[in-house]
This record gives sequence, structure tokens and C-alpha cells, in this order.
Amino acid sequence: MVLSPASPQSRPGPTALAWLLLSAVVIVLDQLTKWWVLTSLPEYTPIPVIDGFWNWYRTYNTGAAFSFLAGAGGWQKWFFTVLGIGISGLLAFWLWKTPRRDWRTALPFALVIGGALGNIIDRQVHGHVVDFIQWHWKDYYWPAFNIADCAVVGGAIGIALFGVLGAGAKSRPD
Repeated sequence: MVLSPASPQSRPGPTALAWLLLSAVVIVLDQLTKWWVLTSLPEYTPIPVIDGFWNWYRTYNTGAAFSFLAGAGGWQKWFFTVLGIGISGLLAFWLWKTPRRDWRTALPFALVIGGALGNIIDRQVHGHVVDFIQWHWKDYYWPAFNIADCAVVGGAIGIALFGVLGAGAKSRPD
């Protein structure tokens, strides 16, 4: 028996691809905040938001997290672009295979996709990623980051947490 696309047996139900709307929101917020930074903040000048803890600080990163490979000579722009597109494509494929109601899987995947693509846009438009959030305590400074970085880290934490906790969660009804 051949099933047509419209038959109920061939349709597994709505996929989690709708969660890509969250990825789009992350990209828009990331790019809007970076536009604000590029048009409003001076380079390499801390502007206190919460004195002694949080600054706006416009800086650039040609590498990855913590400036990994920042001085590699330029090839890293393409490496991180291809890597980000590959990971985003794989996660989008997994979203397509995921039921829409499975937010524990879809939410972190969508965050990583949005963050990765936000930073890819920077690499391709500017040749580097624009960072502007700087946390510190006294003379100890965390590397500057941006909204896309927050989404990638939040998504990665969600993948790890829900992956570890997912075995118990799958035995519970949603």
C-alpha cells in the first residue's frame, strides 16, 4: 500500500521547525544591539552600567570563545563560518525530526542556531564579531560577549541539562 502525503499515517505531526522563529528573534535582537553598539559606543572604552561589575565595552573578536584562534591570520573567519552553518544545519534537521511540543529539545536548538547565525553575520559583514557586554569584579574581567553568545551558551546549557535530565523527563507525560 502506498501512502499519500495527506494520509494521517504518513504525517508524524507538526515538527519543531516553528521554533526557528525564536532563532530569528535572537538574530534580530543580536543585530539590533550590535548596530546600537557600532553607532553609539566608543571603541575600547568602558562605560559603567553597574559600577564595579558591568560595563558596556565595544570590542571585536576575530576568533571564537575567549578569542580562541583570534590571531590565526584570517582563515578562522571561514572556519567558524562553515562550522556555524554546519552546526545550525544539523540542529535545524534535528528540529525537523522533533515534535513541536518537545520544547526541551527545540528551545536549546533554536537558541544555538540563532546565536551561531548572529555571529556568522558579523564575521561576514565586519570580518569579526562585535562584543560589548563586559562583566568584572575589581580587576578580574570576563571576556566581552554579546547577545548571540548568550544564546549559544544558554542553548548549550539547555542541551546538556535536558540531555542529562531528558531520560527521566521522557518517562513523564508532557
